[in-house]
Amino acid sequence: MLNTALEGIRILDLSRILAGPWCTQNLADLGADVIKVESPKGGDDTRSWGPHFLDIPDTEERLSAYFVSCNRGKRSVAIDFSTTQGADLVKALARRADVVVENFKSGSLAKYGLDYASLSAINPSLVYMSITGFGQSGPKSGLPGYDYVFQGFGGLMSYTGYPDDEPGAGPLRVGASIIDLSTGMYGTVAILAALLERKHSGKGQYIDLALSDVAVAINANHNLGYLVSGQVPQRLGNTHANLAPYEIFACADGHLILAIGNDQQFARFCELAGTAELAKDERFITNEQRLKNMKVLRSEVAALLIHKTREDWKALFDGANIPWGPINTLDQVFDDEQTRYRQVQQSLEHPRAGSIPTVRNPVALGNISTGKAPPMLGEHTSAVLAELHLSESDVAGLKAAHIVDGR
Repeated sequence: MLNTALEGIRILDLSRILAGPWCTQNLADLGADVIKVESPKGGDDTRSWGPHFLDIPDTEERLSAYFVSCNRGKRSVAIDFSTTQGADLVKALARRADVVVENFKSGSLAKYGLDYASLSAINPSLVYMSITGFGQSGPKSGLPGYDYVFQGFGGLMSYTGYPDDEPGAGPLRVGASIIDLSTGMYGTVAILAALLERKHSGKGQYIDLALSDVAVAINANHNLGYLVSGQVPQRLGNTHANLAPYEIFACADGHLILAIGNDQQFARFCELAGTAELAKDERFITNEQRLKNMKVLRSEVAALLIHKTREDWKALFDGANIPWGPINTLDQVFDDEQTRYRQVQQSLEHPRAGSIPTVRNPVALGNISTGKAPPMLGEHTSAVLAELHLSESDVAGLKAAHIVDGR
């Protein structure tokens, strides 16, 4: 099964925030042993990012919902690798690892001997991935940046939002951290490919993954539209650059998304709406013509949809195989019959917090409720260090010196 595919693979996770942790959570879901190295002074930044926290009963400790969303299945080790002894511990972990993932500023790990050149010297089969804002080379390398910055840099926000002549005009960010999440997914693919290649060569490799590159790549068809035509895509609100009608419309009791993908679907829609002749109108007979006459088309379709409720249209559209959808709030998402059937919402047993919610990895087969819950800071410090053959007294000494922390 997919969720045991990486059993026996050990990931040393030096990343924090979202892009790196999203990648390593994917790998944990696929069966890898992910050891998350965190600073004893607060750990991953997102541990304190609220609102929304899971309180640990009978303590003042808590887990942020943000941290919980991207750190499932990992073991947490709290090590201060700014110290020589701490860096040596991380090197020892890297010697036993298959993969290292880090997202520190370009070149900053070299002073601790935790860069690729240093670690590959002691473990030539190591796959090492660096995630940075602008990559390891180029005039902007070394500059910081979060997801929001790259939604703007990569062009996504330039065509997301309402046009200048409509209310609410202006560029908008995507509500989710789409660049971080996409980077995590690209990173997952890159690591899996590198592990597969290693089977043939026996050698590891270095992966330089930049949020700026990902931000450009995910423009997808917009990139090629521009490169082919020289025309810069503009903000279209909720319409589509290549299909019509393909947007949000009001119905009698709210709104729905109508997503017509071809001329046959448009003809079926018109027939259902009681105006079959509209599909034969020369202005709307093909998708290309509908795009040219989008404003008029929008008015015609809006006038049709407003007379029935969403449930009325649901029955008609589903029966005629016409793509449409509601605009659900998250409570409606998790209450939906399809979401429930697919067991998207699941739970994990945390040793101290009890049952906590999680969202199933879309590629994970079967139920992942037997997986490990997101860890408390340093929850596995002693256990992981014992795997390095450190004695209890050795670990106690490291804790007393504040080089490591946790249980």
